[in-house]
Amino acid sequence: MTWRTIPQMVLSTADRFGDAEAVVDGPLRITYIELADRIRRAAGAFAAAGVRKGDRVAIWAPNSAEWIVAAFGLLTAGGVLVPVNTRYKADEATDIVRRSGAKLVLVQKGFLDLDHTLDVDVPTIDVKSDFLSSGEPFECEIDGEDIADIMYTSGTTGRPKGVMMNHLQTLRMFSEWCDLADLRQGDRYLIVNPFFHMFGYKAGLVASMIRGATVLPVAVLDVEDVLDLVEREKVTMLPGPPTLYQSLLSAPRDRDLSSLRAAVTGSADIPVELIKRIKSDLPFETIMTGYGLSEGGTATASRPGDTFEQIATTVGTPCDGIEVRIADDGEVLIRGYNVMQGYLDDPVATAEAIDADGWLHTGDLGELDSGGRLRIIGRKKDMFIVGGFNAYPAEIEGFYLEHPDVDQVAVIGVPDERLGQVGKAFVVPKRPVSADELIAWGRERMAGFKAPRYVEFLDALPLNATGKVVKDQLR
Repeated sequence: MTWRTIPQMVLSTADRFGDAEAVVDGPLRITYIELADRIRRAAGAFAAAGVRKGDRVAIWAPNSAEWIVAAFGLLTAGGVLVPVNTRYKADEATDIVRRSGAKLVLVQKGFLDLDHTLDVDVPTIDVKSDFLSSGEPFECEIDGEDIADIMYTSGTTGRPKGVMMNHLQTLRMFSEWCDLADLRQGDRYLIVNPFFHMFGYKAGLVASMIRGATVLPVAVLDVEDVLDLVEREKVTMLPGPPTLYQSLLSAPRDRDLSSLRAAVTGSADIPVELIKRIKSDLPFETIMTGYGLSEGGTATASRPGDTFEQIATTVGTPCDGIEVRIADDGEVLIRGYNVMQGYLDDPVATAEAIDADGWLHTGDLGELDSGGRLRIIGRKKDMFIVGGFNAYPAEIEGFYLEHPDVDQVAVIGVPDERLGQVGKAFVVPKRPVSADELIAWGRERMAGFKAPRYVEFLDALPLNATGKVVKDQLR
């Protein structure tokens, strides 16, 4: 690998891939030469707006060509990218913008009718405006060990923490990911995973720039739209959650999906039968599963030759330069170049996550099989996964305790056929209140994946001797 920074790699695509299509977003088609030019101009716009080396800028917008230009333009200007979950409500986004110290926020006004009004004194720019094209071409001198992005991940204490990663970490990790996932030059990569997430941004955009694939961003996952794009644009690469492949399997047989070659999934337990059907009933030649987290990127991956059972029930073996071991209490520990540079402005949480020997404590429980493949068997804390997104009960409980009629609350994940798991809240009320009212109240204040789908009322929560809620009894 010859690049030390993400901008160096991205801008080199003009020479490496020239007039090949870089991005196809609706009617917009951009070549690699044009993309590099747009990125340099966006860098100039950020510089003109006062963004200096090391300054943070938040992007709170859905997948689009503009998001790509904004993110890589910001890095080229020397800035640090802070992606914000598009499902967040204004209060949740405000908290991240404030704590990240962002100098600027880019939003897509009108997206999903969300209120993009932030309660913080930071300039907000519409990513679809002419801002990105308003600058003179510019590049800032940066180094591979400079922080490239701060991705916020909820912690079990309920407050999202800012994970800092540098340029070199991302480039090394996702260069290898391209090999493991069978991403090739000229591939047409439909990215349904959100860009605010590592899977969409790094395994999506960064990997595509490394390889020279054409990016087709999807703002909102609609299966009919996905089928149309696969047919019309001859999509070859289609990573996504298991639910996406289930939808493809139930698509009408007259849809032409013959171009599909490479599948990548993860983030949930996968039925062995689903993996078999992806291979037998769809045109995919390769299927990869893996395990990763914001604090450590992609740590393990399946390998060519793994059986259906191994692909479905394990998350593969450690990637190059990464060690995985299981602690005495069953927690998965990871060590290597991939481990984050720490949590932004939170040395205490950083020290709790990374021990003196450099092991990252993931909070996941797992075991290694005889071939060294990692199997994830549960959460050390109470986290549950809703359609690929991590939901943390402590954070959700904090929201519900603000409701005037709620005295006590405990949240757990319960099985859901479509999303894997969804939230259920057990509530001890102060005064009469309906389940429907509490569910609606939660949806108003929280991202959709966090908001509980069910509410059950109790006279008292089950407590242990130290006064902690015994959630196993609730399950």
